[in-house]
Amino acid sequence: MTSPKLQTKVKNSGQQILIWVLIFPIVVFCLAPLMWQILTSFKLNQDIAKIPTVYFPARITFNHFIELFTSRPFWLYILNSAFVSIVSTVLSLVVGAPAAYVLARLRPWGGTAIIAAILIVTLFPGILLFLGLLEIIKGLHLGNNYLSLIIPYAAINLPLTILVLRSYFQQLPKDLEDAARVDGYNTVQMLLQILLPLTIPALVTTGIITFIFAWNEFIFALTFITRDEMKTIPVAVAQLGGATVFEIPYGPIAAATVVGTLPLILLLFFFQRQIIQGLTAGAVKQ
Repeated sequence: MTSPKLQTKVKNSGQQILIWVLIFPIVVFCLAPLMWQILTSFKLNQDIAKIPTVYFPARITFNHFIELFTSRPFWLYILNSAFVSIVSTVLSLVVGAPAAYVLARLRPWGGTAIIAAILIVTLFPGILLFLGLLEIIKGLHLGNNYLSLIIPYAAINLPLTILVLRSYFQQLPKDLEDAARVDGYNTVQMLLQILLPLTIPALVTTGIITFIFAWNEFIFALTFITRDEMKTIPVAVAQLGGATVFEIPYGPIAAATVVGTLPLILLLFFFQRQIIQGLTAGAVKQ
């Protein structure tokens, strides 16, 4: 007869195998588009256009990446995206953190209605604001100005930032604030020196969400910025052209996609611990 320990071990092994059998197709399905773009970026043009399709090229080339940076100022597009994304993220956090603390702790008059309004705003897709923003940009003469992207990006992400940080502030013990007030801290000092350092996981999580939105946004960047030297990566990739009107440069487009996605992947890997802490905060009550 088999021992109970052996039966338990076999049962656990069978469950692990079943889990991996279920997970593997999902992982392949999610990563397939990314792997296809990576492989295409290293294919020769002959292999890209070859029929039947060449999935795994026997020959690789770096010409698509070289062409990307020699034929167009792609480094400039990367810097434009980085500048707009970083500034809009910082602006959203600078405005959202104090607002979240006020709604969480100070409980202003009409706070419930304010929170309900913020929640309703988060349900609206940003594209619905396009025509109104276009008229505002025209009225303020902000066309071909980085502010025409920074301000809308920060404003669109501000409701989510406030909701996430408010929830995080509510979980902090009030004893910290009471002790800080006894020690002579005012509200601003307490927020900057005590509470915000404790909310770093939530700040990083909301900041990365804001950054990714600003980095990938296309419609506003396409409409509000028309000068080539001020374009962001999504617009630059969409406007890559071939040698003729009828040629689609699949290789350079795939290379541009890889280059444009790499900073986001590095960002997620670098802050993965803070992101996990921020997403799981409040899942388990102490």
